[in-house]
Amino acid sequence: MQQYARCVNARNRPTDYIGDWPACGQVYPVHLRRNAYSDEWQVLGFYAERPYGSFARHRFEFVAQVWLN
Repeated sequence: MQQYARCVNARNRPTDYIGDWPACGQVYPVHLRRNAYSDEWQVLGFYAERPYGSFARHRFEFVAQVWLN
């Protein structure tokens, strides 16, 4: 399954962040997964070297899901 989400909150980029940062209003192909340690939902699908490539669920609004065969 491929999910698509629109970024609704692109604020507070850490100064030491190296990688792709979503732009507010843009739609991205993403995956929604639970964090293994905190059990909170996180959005994956962006390249990042540091600190990590996942974002909090509240930064995105999910707009579509496509089931792939």
